[in-house]
Amino acid sequence: MAAILDFTSFLVVLSSARCGDPQLVQEDTSPIINMKLDSRTRTLMWNYTRNVTEQECRIDTPQGSPTTQSPRVKENNTYFCVFSNSVLHRGATLTVNVTSAGAAFQDVLAFANPGKEGSSAVNFSCLIYDVRFMNCSWTSGPAAPADVQYHLYTWTSVEEEASECPHYTTDSTGTRVGCHFDKLGEPKRTDNYFFLVNGTSRETAVQFLDFTPFVAVKIEKYNPPANITFYDNGSHHIIRWDNPEIRFDIATHMLCYELDIQKKGSNSKTDPIFQRGEDKNVHLLPSSATRAESTFRARVRYVYNKLWSEWSSPLHFGECAPGTHVSHGTGHAEPRSSRTSVALGRLVAGVVSIVTVLTFLCKRFSLKQRLFPPIPQVSREVTGSLVSYPEVSRDGGSPPPGSQKPEDILLVEEMQ
Repeated sequence: MAAILDFTSFLVVLSSARCGDPQLVQEDTSPIINMKLDSRTRTLMWNYTRNVTEQECRIDTPQGSPTTQSPRVKENNTYFCVFSNSVLHRGATLTVNVTSAGAAFQDVLAFANPGKEGSSAVNFSCLIYDVRFMNCSWTSGPAAPADVQYHLYTWTSVEEEASECPHYTTDSTGTRVGCHFDKLGEPKRTDNYFFLVNGTSRETAVQFLDFTPFVAVKIEKYNPPANITFYDNGSHHIIRWDNPEIRFDIATHMLCYELDIQKKGSNSKTDPIFQRGEDKNVHLLPSSATRAESTFRARVRYVYNKLWSEWSSPLHFGECAPGTHVSHGTGHAEPRSSRTSVALGRLVAGVVSIVTVLTFLCKRFSLKQRLFPPIPQVSREVTGSLVSYPEVSRDGGSPPPGSQKPEDILLVEEMQ
C-alpha cells in the first residue's frame, strides 16, 4: 500500500513539472509565426509570440549566393526582409533565425514556382530609346501551352504598386511577345526597373518569370553622335561632334565613342579608335595619314554597358586643300575659299544692283538737275546783234537832244 502511494505521488509531481508551468512549454516552441512570402516584391514577413534578442533572415536560390539580412519591423509589429536582388522563378529557401530566452530557433519556408516546367517566357530584354520610350520583348517558353497568354508587370520600388504593360505587341498567333512604353516617368539617375512576366492558360498553370532589377541608365540605347564636322587646317584633319541627347544626367566622360576611319579603295581595314566623351568632342588626325579619300563614322554607348548606338552617317573627306570644311549636312568636302568667293560675288552683285536702281531713279525724277542746277551763261546770238552807238563829244558832256542813254541787254539761256 505504501508503494502504491509513493508511485502516485511521483506521477503527480511529474505531471506538475510538464503541464503545471505553461511558460516551460512555450519556451520549447519557436516564437516565429505567420511566416509568408510576397513573391512579387520578394518580401518575407512574419510575427513573434514573445520577445527575441537576436534575429536574422536568409535566402538561398539555385542561381545566386546566399543573402543574409537584419529584419526590419512595421508599425503593426510585423517583421520583414526584402530580397530585391534575388530571383525566385527557380525556387528559393527562406530562413529566419532568432534567439529567445537563451534558446535558438529556426523556421524555414520553401518556395516553388507553380506551373508547368518550361512554360514561362524566355529571352526577356528591355531597352530605352529616343530618350523617353522603352520596349521590352520575350518569346514563349519551349513547353508553353498553345493558348498561353503572357502579362508583363513593372514597378520602380518596393513601395510602388505594379502596373501592367500599356501596349502589347503580338506574334502571328496572337500571343503577346512584347510591350511598348510611351510614357516613362521623370528620369532619375538612380532609377531601377522591376519586371515580372506571368502567364495564363486554360490547359495548365504557367510559371512566372522574374529578374534582378534593371538599372535604367544601363539599358538606354543612345542616338548616333550628331553635328559631325570636319576641317583641314593644313597639318591636321579636325573632326568634331556633339554628345547625343540622353535620358539621364550623367557626366560626359561616362560616354564611350568608337570612331571608324577607312580609306576608300583600301583592302586593309583600319582598327577602330575608342575615345571617352568630353564636353567638346574633338579628334585630330594628321593630314599626311589620310591623303586619299576617306570616310568617318562614329557610335556611342554608356561606358558600363555594351549597348551601342547605331552608326552615324559616313562623312567623306581627304584630297582637299587646306581650309576645307565638311559638315554632316552634305557629307562632302567644300573648300572655304570657294565659299568665300561665292559670298564676295554675291556682295558685288548686290552693290551693282543698288547703283543701277539709283541711276534709274535719278533719270526718272530729274534728280540730277535738282542736285546740280545749271550755271547761267550769255547767249552768243544776243551779244552779236548788239549795235554800238557813236560817241559825240559835246560841251558840258551832255547828250544831244532826243538821244537816250544806251542800255545793256543781257539774254540768259539754260545750258542743257
